[in-house]
Amino acid sequence: MEQTVTFDLDLIQRYNKAGPRYTSYPTAVEFNENFTAESYQQQVDLSNQRGGPLSLYFHLPFCDTVCFYCACNKIITKNRQHAVPYLNNLHKEIALQAALFNSKRIVEQLHWGGGTPTFINHQQMRELMAVTRQHFTLADDDNGEFSIEIDPREADEKTIALLREIGFNRISLGVQDFNPVVQKAVNRIQSETETLAVVDAARANNFRSISLDLIYGLPHQTPRSFSQTLDKVIHGANPDRLSIFNYAHMPERFKVQRQMNKDELPTPEVKLEILHQSIDQLTSAGYVYIGMDHFAKPDDELAVAQHNGKLYRNFQGYSTRSDCDLIGLGVTSIGRIADSYSQNQRTLDDYANSLKHNELAIYQGITLNADDKIRRAVITQLICHFTLDIRTIEEELNINFATYFADAYPQLDQFSRDGLIRYDTNEIKVLASGQLLIRNICMAFDFYSQQKAKHLFSSVI
Repeated sequence: MEQTVTFDLDLIQRYNKAGPRYTSYPTAVEFNENFTAESYQQQVDLSNQRGGPLSLYFHLPFCDTVCFYCACNKIITKNRQHAVPYLNNLHKEIALQAALFNSKRIVEQLHWGGGTPTFINHQQMRELMAVTRQHFTLADDDNGEFSIEIDPREADEKTIALLREIGFNRISLGVQDFNPVVQKAVNRIQSETETLAVVDAARANNFRSISLDLIYGLPHQTPRSFSQTLDKVIHGANPDRLSIFNYAHMPERFKVQRQMNKDELPTPEVKLEILHQSIDQLTSAGYVYIGMDHFAKPDDELAVAQHNGKLYRNFQGYSTRSDCDLIGLGVTSIGRIADSYSQNQRTLDDYANSLKHNELAIYQGITLNADDKIRRAVITQLICHFTLDIRTIEEELNINFATYFADAYPQLDQFSRDGLIRYDTNEIKVLASGQLLIRNICMAFDFYSQQKAKHLFSSVI
């Protein structure tokens, strides 16, 4: 069902606190070093018993220049040769990981993220995909969801044609903002012309989906300037999906953000005005609000998956493949195997050292307990579908919902009084005024977030 979202300024200001984005539950802050390669192997064995398709995530961490707003795991270098030993190690890791999994399991989802995946050259791209196909069984009927993140400054028509040739059918472009004053302030000079040239090339090469990323809350942004960028995106690029991310200024955690002048950032009130205007602009253009920061055309697979109750959320955002176990490959990458999450080594040296000894590069992770799995099921349903069928949850998880979540009911009562939700013994329904505050609603069911310092998370809006 198409989502309609209501912007209630008073409610947003009252509820605008820090909280998780729920790309996993438990979140990454709960990962610990007690989860080892042996723990991972146990979860792989369980995964193979259960069977089902696989998803692969490759982290390519290199960037030519730094964007001052960036909170990603990246390595800034202009020396392209730095990618050579990294890719050699990545090829070795692919072989090590593939040997653990039943070869009959089909890879239905694959994603290259970063960093800047197109930092590597065309031959290296071919080799990486060839090595992947050598060790894993990739869906070969173009029904797989094979996506890549693109910096338009690092791609041209030949790059896009090559990516389609080696199997990619989805593309995500970083834009952030077309305003030149904003671009200068965040050290990302990227013209509208070069961005739209990549979009046109993707369409010419029959990519199934084109997604663009924007960020609100950057220096010098105003409602008028951001509206102009959004207008260019909607009418110039006409993407299938759009992500409008809230910039979280956390210079104490991400040193590169100190390069921006805090006084040039829009005030919280201006940020909310930009968000409100963006929602109106996108919904007027026919986009459906999927949740969190995501919008899609009604016939896009994300919207269809949500309509069919098949939407899921992982470390790349919303996903249509909820039944895939996710294998993380590359430095800092995160995977989800059976009843666990795991993360690879966080430095190039540690990553290389593990593979030098033919060892998995596992750094930390967590094995979910029974309570984690129950709470994950509830949070996933709410954040993906804005509704929870209590009777189904009780039956599937063998719990009495009201008893199990007794501590959440005072918060549910408050949400109900504030018009964020409607609930009874059968269902929790997130109302239009509560959809922007879905993270707050999910936190009511989160065992961990109430105990965590606020500085670990960004604000919900």
